[in-house]
Amino acid sequence: MTAEIDPFQLYGTRETEVLPQRLTAGRLAVDFKDGNLRTITYDGTEVLRAVSYLVRDRDWGTYAPRISDLKIDQGDDGFSVGYLARFAGPDDTDLEIRVHISAKTGGAVIFEAEATSQTGFETNRCGFCILHPIVGVAGTPVSVEHVDGRREDTRFPDLIEPWQPFKDMRAITHTVMPEVTAECRMEGDTFEMEDQRNWSDASYKTYVRPLALPWPYRIPAGQPVSQRIVLSFTDKRQTPSAPASVRPDGRAVTITEGSKRGMMPSIGLVITPEEAKATLEAPGILAEIGPQELLFHFDPNAGHNAMAFEAFGAIARLHAGTSTLEIALPCKQSPLAEAHEIATWMQAAGFKPDAVVISPSVDRQSTPPGSQWPACPPLEEVYAAARSAFPGVRLGGGMLSYFTELNRKRVPSGPLDFITHCTNPIVHAADDLSVMQTLEALPFITRSVRAIYGDKPYRIGPSTIPMRQNPYGSRTMDNPAGSCIPMANRDPRHNSRFAEAFALGYAVEVLDAGLECLTLSALTGPFGVIAGKDEPSPAGGKRPIFNTVARLARLAGSQWRECISSDPTAVLSFVAAPADGAPQMLLVNITATAQQVELGSFHLAEKGESGSLTLQPFAIRSIVLKD
Repeated sequence: MTAEIDPFQLYGTRETEVLPQRLTAGRLAVDFKDGNLRTITYDGTEVLRAVSYLVRDRDWGTYAPRISDLKIDQGDDGFSVGYLARFAGPDDTDLEIRVHISAKTGGAVIFEAEATSQTGFETNRCGFCILHPIVGVAGTPVSVEHVDGRREDTRFPDLIEPWQPFKDMRAITHTVMPEVTAECRMEGDTFEMEDQRNWSDASYKTYVRPLALPWPYRIPAGQPVSQRIVLSFTDKRQTPSAPASVRPDGRAVTITEGSKRGMMPSIGLVITPEEAKATLEAPGILAEIGPQELLFHFDPNAGHNAMAFEAFGAIARLHAGTSTLEIALPCKQSPLAEAHEIATWMQAAGFKPDAVVISPSVDRQSTPPGSQWPACPPLEEVYAAARSAFPGVRLGGGMLSYFTELNRKRVPSGPLDFITHCTNPIVHAADDLSVMQTLEALPFITRSVRAIYGDKPYRIGPSTIPMRQNPYGSRTMDNPAGSCIPMANRDPRHNSRFAEAFALGYAVEVLDAGLECLTLSALTGPFGVIAGKDEPSPAGGKRPIFNTVARLARLAGSQWRECISSDPTAVLSFVAAPADGAPQMLLVNITATAQQVELGSFHLAEKGESGSLTLQPFAIRSIVLKD
C-alpha cells in the first residue's frame, strides 16, 4: 500500500487487514493468513485459491476463530505451521481445532486438523474447503477419484452448474501447466464440489459433508473429528521454469485494443421505502448523477404498504428517465388479488412505472441440493396476474436475489420482457482479495444467463458490496463495529475508493453481456452513493462510488470498445465513445498497490502526453483518445 494514502480513503476503515505471511518450499509458495492457506502457487502459477478450515453457524455465517499457540517455522527446504483455534457458539458451547500444516521441497503440502468439543457444538459445516481458481481452469480436463475408488475423467464446468458437478470425492487432479499436474487428496470425510461462480465467487469449492445430509448438525461432546488435505505435484518437465504468463514484480501492465464492441447499458439506482424520505431530500444529487432508471423496491412482507407509493410518485416526478417497480409478492392470497391490490395503491398515488419486476417473495430464499422448493403458485400464474394488474408496462422476472437462485429455479421467460438478477461479493468471504476476485466470475455468470435465456433483454442489480437480503439464512449480519464480514448489511468499503474501483471493475466485466440496465447502488443509505448524517463520508456526503455511478450514467448509450489487460487481476480498462465527444479510455486499478501501465498503440489526444502512467491504489483514470 502507498504510505501517503490514508487507509480510511482506501477501505472506509483504518482497521486494515493483516497481511499474509508468504511461506515457501522449493517451487511451491503459499500465503498463510488467519490460520488458512491462500494463493497456493507452483512456479508462480496459481494451483489452488485457498485451503481453509471453516466453521459455519446455522445461518451459514462463518465463525471467527481465536488462534493461540501459533508456531511458524520457515526453513531452507520447507515450512511448518501449528496452532490451536477456538470457537465460541451459542449457549456457552465450545469447539477447539488443533492444526498442523507442513511442506517440504519436492514433497506435498499437508494440512491436518482435529476438532474436539467439550460441550457438543452445533454447526452447518465444520471442515475443509478447497478452492480451485476459474480463469484458465473452467472447461479444462480434470480427474476425480471417488470414495469407492472409482476414477472419473471429466472437465471442470464451463457454464455454471446449478448443482454439484462432482460428489463423493476423495481426490481431484488437474493440469497446472504443461507437464505439471496437482492432486488434492481429501481424507476424513466425504467431500463434494459446488460451482461457487453461482455466488460470484471466483472459484470451484470442494467442501466437507454433503449437503444432502441434515444441517445444522451437532458435533458430539468428547468425540474428536479428524480431517487431512494432501496437495502433491507431478512435474515431468525436463527444464522447469516459471511460465511467461507470470508478471514479475515491477513490470508494467500493458493495455491493448481488443475486438469486442457494444453499447453501454443504462444505469439505475434502487429506491426503497425506508430511504424514500432521504432520497427526496437530495434532488440535486439525483440530478447530478442523471441515472437512466430508478428501481423502486416494494415488499409487503417487510411492512411496505400504500404509503410507499406516495413517496415513489414524488421521487419519480424528479426523475427524467424511466422507472421500474420491483415487487416481492407475498403469495399469501392469490397472485391476482395481491397484484391488483398493489396496482390500486399505485394508481391512487399517481405512480406510473414503465416496467414491473415481479417474483414470489419465497423465491429469494436459497433451496440447497436435496431440499424442497417452498410452496408458491406457478410462475406462469404470477406473471399472468402481473399482466392483468399492470397492463401496458414491460414485465420483468427472474430473481430478486442472486444468480444462484435463477440458475437453480429457471423461470419461464416466454411471458417476460426482460430477465433480471443480482449478485453479492460477500456471501462466503469478505476479505479484500476475495471481494475483488469476484469480478472474475461475472463474465461466466453473464455468459451462463445468455446460454439459458438467449438474447432476452437482461438487467443486473442492485449489486453492492453490502448485502441487502440473505437467501442462505434468516437475516443479514449486523455490523456495528464496521468490520469486513460475510453477509453484512453494512460494509466499510462502501464508503471508500475500494467500492469506487469495484463498481467500475464490475461494469467492465459485464460489458460483453449486452445489458439493458446495470444497478450498482442506491442514492442514500448503506447502499447509497451519499452517506447519512451519522455515517462516515467525505465532505458533502458523497461517497467515492458516486464518481463511478455518475460517470457510467453519463456514458450510457455510448459505444464501447474492448481493452485487453496483460494482468486483469490488477488493471481493467475499456474505451467509451460518446456520441457528443471524443473517445475516452477508462482504467481502474483494482489492487491496493500502485500499478505501472503502458498504453501500447493507443493514440492520445493530448500532445506530449505519455503512454506510460502510474495508477495509485484503487484509482480510476480517464484518458481522452483521438477520434
